[in-house]
Amino acid sequence: MRGWRGLRRAASSVLSSGDGAAPGGRPRRRAWETSLSPLERVRRLLPPEEAAAVGRCAAAARIAPERGKEGEEEEEAAAAVTAPQAPVEAAGACPAPFRAGELALAEMRRKYNTPLKLLCRLEAGSVLTSPSGRLPHRDIIGQLPGQELRTSGRARLLLRRPSLEEYVLLMPRGPTIAYPKDINAILMLMDVHPGDTVLESGSGTGAMSLFLSRAVGPKGRVISYEIRNDHHNLAKKNYRQWRAAWEIGHTEEWPDNVDFILKDISTAAEDMKSVTLDAIVLDMLNPQSALPVVYPSLKQGGVCAVYLANITQVIDLLDRIRTCKLPFLCEKIIEVTYRNWLVLPAKMKNCKSSPTVETEENNEEPPQKGYGEIHIQDQESEYDESHSDDEKINCSVPYVARPSYWQEGHSAFLTKLRKFRPLVS
Repeated sequence: MRGWRGLRRAASSVLSSGDGAAPGGRPRRRAWETSLSPLERVRRLLPPEEAAAVGRCAAAARIAPERGKEGEEEEEAAAAVTAPQAPVEAAGACPAPFRAGELALAEMRRKYNTPLKLLCRLEAGSVLTSPSGRLPHRDIIGQLPGQELRTSGRARLLLRRPSLEEYVLLMPRGPTIAYPKDINAILMLMDVHPGDTVLESGSGTGAMSLFLSRAVGPKGRVISYEIRNDHHNLAKKNYRQWRAAWEIGHTEEWPDNVDFILKDISTAAEDMKSVTLDAIVLDMLNPQSALPVVYPSLKQGGVCAVYLANITQVIDLLDRIRTCKLPFLCEKIIEVTYRNWLVLPAKMKNCKSSPTVETEENNEEPPQKGYGEIHIQDQESEYDESHSDDEKINCSVPYVARPSYWQEGHSAFLTKLRKFRPLVS
C-alpha cells in the first residue's frame, strides 16, 4: 500500500510541477503554436543563406505598405496646406437678388390650392397686376427668389425665377408649342449628349430649340429650319429673351449655340452636305418630304425623332419610308400622357370634417398676352383665401385625394426612327 501511494504522489508531483512541460524545464509548445505559415515551411527547406534572404524580402514587403500610407498622408497634408482656400460661400452660394431686365414668376394659390402663375419682365416703372391686387416691380427688384410679397389686395405672391419648362409654357406663342412632357421624351429617344450636332425642322415658337440648346451644351450645335417668316422671328425672339434674362440672373452664360435658318428644309440638300448630324427632330406637317434630304447627313445608328399630331400622319410617314426604301428602322411609336391629382384638406367646421368638398374647376384657358402678365393653368373661376394663416386649426385633418378634372390629354405621337446600313446583296 505504501508503495502504491508513493507512486501516486510521484505521478501527481510530475503533472503539477510542469503541466505539458518538456524535458529540461522548458514549456511544451501547443499544437496551435507549432503551426507554420507557408513562408516558414519554405524557409525551413532552404539553406540558411537563402532562408535569410527570403526573410529580409518578407520584412521589406510588410514595411513598404506602411511607408506608402505614411507618404500618402504626408502628401495629402502638404496639398491641403498649399491648396488655395475656396471661399465658404462658394459651396452653398446664395441666389442673386432680382435685377431689372430679368424674368420673374409670381405664383399665387387660389381656391382649393390651385396655382395661378404670372410671368413678367422686371422694369423699374412697371406694375404686376393680378386678380387680387397690384405689386410694383420696384418692390420685387432687390428681393431674393423664393420670397413672399403681398399685393395691394393683401394677397400673397411667391416670387421666383421661372424654370425653362415654365417659360416655354408662358412665353408668347404663335403656333402650337411642343409641350415639355413631349420634349423630354424626344430628348430621351434621341439620347442627346453635350457636344452633339442636332438638326431641327420646324422652329415654331422656339420651345424645342431652347431644350436642345441646353442638352447639347456650349460645345454642341443646333440647326433650326423654319419655312414661315413670322414663326422664324418669334422663335429667335423667345430664344434671345431667355438668354438675356438668364445672363442677368445667373453667373454663367446660356450657350449661344442655335442657328435659326429661314428656309424650307426640303430645298436644303446642298447645306446638308457640309454637316454631320448626331440626331434629327422633325416637327412639321410632312416630315416624309424632308427625310430624303436629311438622312445622308445623319450618322450611322443616329436617331430621327418625328413629332406628329395624328396617327394617320404616322401611317403616311412609315408608308413613305417603305416605298422609297429609306434606310430607317421604326423602333417605337409612343404617346406621352400623365394625370394631374388634387390632394387637399377637407372643409373643416369645429374640427369636424365635412362629407363633401367643392371640386368645381374652370378649364378655360385665358388669352395669351405679352411678357407683362400671362396666366397659366388657371383652374378656378373665383379667388378664395379660405386657407389663410388666420383660419388654420391645430387638429387632425382628413384629406381628399382624386384625379383633377383639368387634365392634359393627347398632344402628339412621337416616332423614333434609327438609321441603319442595309446589307449589300
